[in-house]
Amino acid sequence: MTFNPELDLRLERIVAVPAHKIWEAWTVPAKLMPWFCPKPWRVSACEIDLRPGGKFYTLMEGPNGESMPNTGCFLEIIPDRKLMWTSALSDGFRPNAIDAAGFPFTGMIELSPHGEGTKYVATVLHHNEKDRGIHAQMGFEAGWGAALNQLVAMIEGK
Repeated sequence: MTFNPELDLRLERIVAVPAHKIWEAWTVPAKLMPWFCPKPWRVSACEIDLRPGGKFYTLMEGPNGESMPNTGCFLEIIPDRKLMWTSALSDGFRPNAIDAAGFPFTGMIELSPHGEGTKYVATVLHHNEKDRGIHAQMGFEAGWGAALNQLVAMIEGK
């Protein structure tokens, strides 16, 4: 995969927590739910069938009663290193209805050792510049950054 700045968004950080703990927070529903969306939003339901073609579902709820279901499937799984999924497909690689955000995307988390911590790279691929722009306007960098901060705080026990 080649990053295309006209179509893709990326968040890259070095975090002082081990990759296996980040992996667990991404792949175990009870560990994903506390941090996955920026507060005051919350995840009220999560299903993870961790295999290619397996279901990845979250139900995000906002403070004013907003509800944002997200259904996708996993594409590639390399434990403690890489997790790739898409909202364009549902479990079993079946074509999916457009999600609540209004556009399909493919997400990827890449983890690699870095000093005393982990290099964390989150990349989201979009079909076109319009979809990328919508996602950026929704607050991709701030939102995914806040979620990562919450993930790290949870791992650190804060």
